[in-house]
Amino acid sequence: MDLKQPERRIGTLHSMHNPTLGEFQAFIKERYFETDNARGPASTFLWFTEEIGELAEAIARRDRGDGDDANLREEFADVLAWLATLANITGVDLAEAVHEKYILDGGPTGTK
Repeated sequence: MDLKQPERRIGTLHSMHNPTLGEFQAFIKERYFETDNARGPASTFLWFTEEIGELAEAIARRDRGDGDDANLREEFADVLAWLATLANITGVDLAEAVHEKYILDGGPTGTK
């Protein structure tokens, strides 16, 4: 995937039931790149960390028993979208990075 310019207009993801990681990253780029790139990586990272905080709150509410599953899904989606944004403005193809790190040659050894 060429991260400098979208290769094709993908429209909306409504027509895709399960978009690939690459398709989702391209969708985010097509929709938000101009604004995100102008903001820059450092400021965009701050927005990303805010979304991580919101995901942490949703997980904590779930663990306490007063969580909202719909909100939890939304927060996971927001974190993924902001991660795709950061990858786009820094020129990283997420699918390629995942493949190189976790798939190629069996991925890292050990457990976390």
